[in-house]
Amino acid sequence: MNLSLTPQLEIFIRESAESGDYNNASEVVREAVRLLKRTTEERAIKLQYLRKAIAEGDTAISRGDSHAFNSEEELEHFFDEL
Repeated sequence: MNLSLTPQLEIFIRESAESGDYNNASEVVREAVRLLKRTTEERAIKLQYLRKAIAEGDTAISRGDSHAFNSEEELEHFFDEL
């Protein structure tokens, strides 16, 4: 696999490897890919929860289990009462 990096990224990788935190540039890149993978997976899980919450909210609205707030003051009052 070949990668093309911007000069700024090459410098960052080189400096990270030279800092002693990593043994070489490959370790830096592997760590970056692991972090990207984790972030992507977490984002997918959050999106799944958000979609579920939206569906539950839509169902509640359909049942009439909702309240429309006509101003920020009404919304603040609602949360103050919780």
